[in-house]
Amino acid sequence: MNRNILYLVIGVLAVAAGIFGYQLYQERQKTTGIEINVGKGGISIEKK
Repeated sequence: MNRNILYLVIGVLAVAAGIFGYQLYQERQKTTGIEINVGKGGISIEKK
């Protein structure tokens, strides 16, 4: 029983580390800079 609980805790920690790593990866993939759009309403410039 105690060994099963240890495996469960290790599994939960591994899943949490995976989720945290994925969120960090997604955050670093966001682009920064300036976005320029040309449409029917004219030109729009947005800073990201």
